[in-house]
Amino acid sequence: MKKGFCLIFSIFCYTQVFCQTPNQTFPYDFYSNQKLDHKIYGIENKFHSSIKPYLADDYALALSIDSMRNIGLDTGKRSLLKRKLFEEHLIEINKKDYQLYIDFLPDFQTGKELQESKNTWLNTRGFQIGGNIGTKFSFYTSGYESQALFPTYIQKFINTNGIIPSQTNDNFGPEKTIKDYSFSTTTLSYTPIKYLNITLGQDKNFIGDGYRSMLLSDVATNYPFLKITGNLGDVKYMSMWAQFQDLTAPQFSYENGYRKKWGVFHYLDWNINKRLSLGFFDSVIWNDADSTGKRGFDFSYINPLSFLRPVERQNGSPDNAVIGFNGNYKLNGVTIYGQFLLDEFDVKHVFSGDGYWANKSGLQLGLRGYDLLGLKGFRYLTEFNTARPYTYSGRTSLTNYGHYNQALAHPFGANFKEWVTMLGYVVGRFNFSSEIDLAKYGLDGIGKNFGKDIFKPYKTRQQELNNKVAQGLVTDFTYLNFKTAYLLNSKYNLRIELEATHRNEKNLTFNNTTNWITIGLRSSFRNIYYDF
Repeated sequence: MKKGFCLIFSIFCYTQVFCQTPNQTFPYDFYSNQKLDHKIYGIENKFHSSIKPYLADDYALALSIDSMRNIGLDTGKRSLLKRKLFEEHLIEINKKDYQLYIDFLPDFQTGKELQESKNTWLNTRGFQIGGNIGTKFSFYTSGYESQALFPTYIQKFINTNGIIPSQTNDNFGPEKTIKDYSFSTTTLSYTPIKYLNITLGQDKNFIGDGYRSMLLSDVATNYPFLKITGNLGDVKYMSMWAQFQDLTAPQFSYENGYRKKWGVFHYLDWNINKRLSLGFFDSVIWNDADSTGKRGFDFSYINPLSFLRPVERQNGSPDNAVIGFNGNYKLNGVTIYGQFLLDEFDVKHVFSGDGYWANKSGLQLGLRGYDLLGLKGFRYLTEFNTARPYTYSGRTSLTNYGHYNQALAHPFGANFKEWVTMLGYVVGRFNFSSEIDLAKYGLDGIGKNFGKDIFKPYKTRQQELNNKVAQGLVTDFTYLNFKTAYLLNSKYNLRIELEATHRNEKNLTFNNTTNWITIGLRSSFRNIYYDF
């Protein structure tokens, strides 16, 4: 009788979790802070860890996320104000056939950039609405309206590129020091059968097991996409079609807006056994239109099972095709992972070692783990990333591997090597995290292209041969970040957060240092990258 009751209770809990956990994106810190690694990377689970955001219909993950959202839940008598501030969604409806939640998402920060004695601040008012209808359809949307005064290095990035990093465009341009911008996310998810999910979204996607991805990351802003994910036990297959925007290409007219380009992505993840997983990736980016006419969506890429490179060649090779591999191997509490991306290559030049410009590739090697030395709640990651010059670039910016003036893979673009280490520790409601990022890359001089800026056409390259990583103006990059947070409400990640950042970028022509401290009341499920 007891076992039967437990089984019924578990099934009930799973149904509720599935319903209340739509397919939304969670930031890297969320997975770290809430100690999900033992579910995702434990050898007892054959979990497909490299396709993010994770779908809500995974039993083990859904239970874990639901339990995390119940952190601090007081089962005793408590007031409505206490429940809404510290335990529940602002509005929460749980019916037999549908569930709904609505939250206000504040992100208020104040800080100081110490070198220039400059005050910084962030004033963001956001909301999220999520839920489901039945057990097959879920939805999620969020929106943010912000004004901010950033530290100098972020301000320079915004004024140069016309965008707020990882978010959207700067509404009023470089003449305004206070930046004003808005940002939104929407996903609709339908799972007609347990083997198939269809997601329509304005969001980001990520492929990999590390902090960075050399294949597809969530660095750039949101984009519209249609994604089909099939799951047959040990094999999960994702096919996605997306539209991107290029702010650097001249507009045809004001009415047509920014120039568009299209992308198609295939990824197959195979759990060979409980320890070893291998993934196979390919993608193509193509121009929507040029001065001679409009190409639009190319239906030769519509088949979700086709190999993209042969199709691209049949089209006359006008597009930018890349292939890649992802893998991880699990030990007890430790996962070794890596990626390899191949953009273009010439076999003769590969083996000659002459630094031919078109041998374009990227590499990632990493190690991550949890509960180090038996310390529960302690999580770590260390990884090495590198990309050869001109990797991800195209004949024009309209075929490069970028969107909205940022890379679709690594935020440094190409022509770099990087070592990043992250540590996190969770005890009760407290979270402590740190990041150490050391990199070397080659910047361009005036009128030159050494291969870091993927928005420059590769036809403007400096040389055919003798290309090497970090060529050009050799620059050393150091980024140190430390955070301490106290979780107030786990339902919508409301926390008080204290943060300190040290950034240094130096070469023969400049030595720029930023020391920046902030404190704030924060609540969001976004990944925003300032470590560039």
